[in-house]
Amino acid sequence: MLREVAQDIPLDYPDLDKLLEDMYETLSASDGVGLAAPQIGKPIRVSVIDLDVLSEDLPEYKGFRRAYINPHIIEYDATSASQTMEEGCLSVPGIHENVTRPSRIRVQYLDEQLQAHEEWVEGYLARVMQHEFDHLDGKMFIDHVSPLRKQLIKNKLKAILQGRFHCSYRTKVARR
Repeated sequence: MLREVAQDIPLDYPDLDKLLEDMYETLSASDGVGLAAPQIGKPIRVSVIDLDVLSEDLPEYKGFRRAYINPHIIEYDATSASQTMEEGCLSVPGIHENVTRPSRIRVQYLDEQLQAHEEWVEGYLARVMQHEFDHLDGKMFIDHVSPLRKQLIKNKLKAILQGRFHCSYRTKVARR
């Protein structure tokens, strides 16, 4: 499912509030900052981001906890510099790699009250959005690393696919 493109949901999607609360709970239990619906087995365009856990180092994110429904990146700012930072993912535990991403993006989405937004986002939030919204497009952060790095982590990725890994949160290994 992580390689499938997720579908927009209708405005009357059943039990959306419950889904979002479950996603926030899952995110909190796994010590993550973002979670996309495909990561919990739902092929829909829904993501939650909670940056409050970073507020000690990044005070601008104090109380930041938001849902993004039917989000899409509609533009990458070609005039802004790209940034390279280490990323990890709840779906590939134990693997962290440097990923270069644009530092400013324009997004459109619905919030938890189904109000439409279109805005420019920059900095760390833009990075997290790109990471999470990639999941909605069937992509993962490892798709952004160099071929050499992919080759170097090949055995770790294979072990994850085979269920040979340990992490502090509950997971479900895909069966082929």
